[in-house]
Amino acid sequence: MIGLRICMLTTFYPPYSFGGDAIDVQRLSQALVRRGHDVTVVHDTDAFRALHRGPIAERPEQDDDHGVKVIRLHSRAGALSPLLVQQLGRPVLHARRLRRLLGPGQFDVVNFHNVSLIGGPGLLHYPRDAVTLYMAHEHWLVCPTHVLWRFRKERCDQRHCLRCVLSYHRPPQLWRYTGALDRAIAGVDSVIAMSEFSRDKHREFGLKQPMEVLPCFVPDDASGDSAVGDSPHLRPFVFFAGRLEVIKGLDDVIPVFRNLPDLDLVIAGDGEHAAHLRRMASGMPNVHFLGRRPPETLAPFYRHALASLVPSVGYETFGMVAIEAFAQGTPVIARGIGPFPEVLQRSGAGELFNLPAELDAILRRLQHDPAYRATLAAGARQAVCQYWSESVVVPAYLDIVRRAAARRGRTAVSQALADQAA
Repeated sequence: MIGLRICMLTTFYPPYSFGGDAIDVQRLSQALVRRGHDVTVVHDTDAFRALHRGPIAERPEQDDDHGVKVIRLHSRAGALSPLLVQQLGRPVLHARRLRRLLGPGQFDVVNFHNVSLIGGPGLLHYPRDAVTLYMAHEHWLVCPTHVLWRFRKERCDQRHCLRCVLSYHRPPQLWRYTGALDRAIAGVDSVIAMSEFSRDKHREFGLKQPMEVLPCFVPDDASGDSAVGDSPHLRPFVFFAGRLEVIKGLDDVIPVFRNLPDLDLVIAGDGEHAAHLRRMASGMPNVHFLGRRPPETLAPFYRHALASLVPSVGYETFGMVAIEAFAQGTPVIARGIGPFPEVLQRSGAGELFNLPAELDAILRRLQHDPAYRATLAAGARQAVCQYWSESVVVPAYLDIVRRAAARRGRTAVSQALADQAA
């Protein structure tokens, strides 16, 4: 089979990224290359520079990432470039280059990811003859702050968008009141949610487009052997990995460990809430902050942890850290909101909590009942293989492309993918 020419358009891409959505784009791109497709990623580095604190490991404007062609957009205007996109809802300083890159005949498939600061809804109109997809890694299609976290303090259940955006100290996006986003997304051939929960939330908040559901995945070679290697931490521990923000839910978790002196909480990540959490954990020798760690260094922590903790108080779209833990044979303890009831019900490899007392009880049982933990852990890798592995999710992605191409009348694309599937 001759591979398809696929373009991924996204604001963030490693190493110019903050976490899960960019890693998901990278994994999908590399997996498609391994299947013989020609993949180009176009992303914006000015957005990352504007939001990142600390030094940046600069990379060339054109690069190769394990066979993925990477084009990094950069403007001499710096942070002004993504600000113009945020305010006007369309590419501005990079408009000419993006039109050229996405011109007729350049790609068979164009996949939009987080385009909030690379082109906004205006970018969705640029491809003229390619099959187009949009993957909703966040809730940007229905929420100006992406996360449905109202006034920076509570889950959103009804729209107060203007007041909410101002509470984030961000300028309002007037184009959101013009129907521009609805018109743009209506022209996309397939819109993809990362979970059934996220699809329902998009519908609840007014998205009219039908959505497919396609979860995140871990590469087929990501599973570890729990018998290999020493633990990176000397005492029994529970592991958290993620950005340190209020929405990630550690505020009512850290105090639980005051009553668990024989169990440690190991936290990998950084963010604007880090200083507050460190103060909260002052005087607690069983709470350890590792700071920001490269994703590829986290597997031993997942593998040797008693459990992986996902206490988000907001509406995640999927929660990649859960399947990262499952891939290492580790159970997950998650708050019972968002997509996590869906993920844990399907896997049978974890427990849900809502109140701190419930978390305390789960942790004590896991620590003192090895057979119970083993029962939860037994299904973890099996669930990854069945639902969230590269060999399951990537063919499902290509089938979404095939069906979108068939609806679009792109018979060469749909037939090529049908032949590959056969």
